[in-house]
Amino acid sequence: MCTKALVLTNINKWFGPIHALRNINLSIDKGEIIALLGDNGAGKSSLIKLISGAIPFDSGSLLIEGQPIDNKAYSVKTARKLGVETVYQSGSLGEQQSVWRNLFLGRHIRTRLGFIDQKQERQQAQALLKKLDFRGIGANIDSCISQLSGGERQGLAIGRAMLFDANLVILDEPTTALSLGEVEKVLHFIETLKVQQRACLLITHNIIDAYRVADRFVVMDRGTIVAEYSKAEMDQHSLQQALLAAVGRGAV
Repeated sequence: MCTKALVLTNINKWFGPIHALRNINLSIDKGEIIALLGDNGAGKSSLIKLISGAIPFDSGSLLIEGQPIDNKAYSVKTARKLGVETVYQSGSLGEQQSVWRNLFLGRHIRTRLGFIDQKQERQQAQALLKKLDFRGIGANIDSCISQLSGGERQGLAIGRAMLFDANLVILDEPTTALSLGEVEKVLHFIETLKVQQRACLLITHNIIDAYRVADRFVVMDRGTIVAEYSKAEMDQHSLQQALLAAVGRGAV
């Protein structure tokens, strides 16, 4: 049985003359949370788009759950079928739709006649919210997304990935612009992924958040991985100093 959720070997990506990703080597174990860190323009966004199937890679190899990926046939749809779910900062939720409808947006459960099985979707939505320990307005499957707080929206987007049994969840800056209380909720949802033995790739600028939940820290700079650290190696302050030294400029 494969213990690796993801393995990237010598991945390269060009955008015209720009060498955006240079010989990227990265692996993520099941049940492991990796924080991907670096300045703006370091290549983090290009890397997560590549893993999620939004853009192709030009050379190298990609394995998902031990399965080699055909670059020419790889897409967002294929990535989802293989258990890769990406939650972007916006959460990609329908503001005027209910909680339960958002959970199944684009991937509805159908009856034998092809109609949306509302009963099944509502039951599964209720069970998921209970598992995620949603409270208040967010715990009501009929609540409109516009009524939910930022933390609840991010939690719902993460929950949607769990609902579709994702093996690898990619989170793009999930705690940006949230209050301390909302950040705590999101970090709790991330820790739930680990408990369920799902792999998680967390993109964040917040060292405190990263240190709280991640097992490993991978640092990117100008399209390449320049450093990698284990939480067991250092405390939070040492990590901060190591990151600054790795990128050689500014705050991470």
